[in-house]
Amino acid sequence: MRIAILNPNSTDAMTQDMADIARTALPAGSTVIALTNAAGPPAIQGEADAIACLPGLLALARGPMAAEAEAIVIGCFDDTGLAEMRATLRRPVVGLGEAGIIAATLAAPRFAVLTTTEGSVPVIAANIEAMGLGPRCDGVRAAGIPVLELQDRVPDLRSALAALAADTGSGAIVLGCAGMGRLAGELARPDLPVLIDPVRASVSLAAAVLRAGIRSGPEAMAHP
Repeated sequence: MRIAILNPNSTDAMTQDMADIARTALPAGSTVIALTNAAGPPAIQGEADAIACLPGLLALARGPMAAEAEAIVIGCFDDTGLAEMRATLRRPVVGLGEAGIIAATLAAPRFAVLTTTEGSVPVIAANIEAMGLGPRCDGVRAAGIPVLELQDRVPDLRSALAALAADTGSGAIVLGCAGMGRLAGELARPDLPVLIDPVRASVSLAAAVLRAGIRSGPEAMAHP
């Protein structure tokens, strides 16, 4: 199977981190097409950044390299461009946020989300409500750590996770940023709830959809 990961921001190192995680999560022989939106901001941290990245992201999705993929993964927990892509592309499109939250609902009765900065909280909370999962969510909390500083502030991130677990008692905590995926192994501890890496969850969901033979749009109806 061929899965494209589209990074809405312009930080290529984050694209490569997601690609590395995807290759460990997908079946042997799978192809990961990792693409960076060079026209986007360095990080997506709220609605303004999402709006700024959208034209370049959609152009990337319609470009020749993404066209080689059987499924698309949007590499941003805000699920930027998800509705637009599903309305126009003729293959499955998976968002990091959506997949991570679905995985959390399978892992535990209740979940919480730890994101980076306060600007991302309203977007993620609204997405959870739109999925109809607000009643199962114990909250979306910001760690107060910008996306591009995550690697250098792992102790602060651990503290934020521990505080969220203590305050909510949730059975699962979703790491609410693509940049947290590469830190999932470092952050997991026996005394913490199940930690959901949204990158691994999203590519695994995309793979499951493809294995099930699910396609989307008129092309899939014409060629089952």
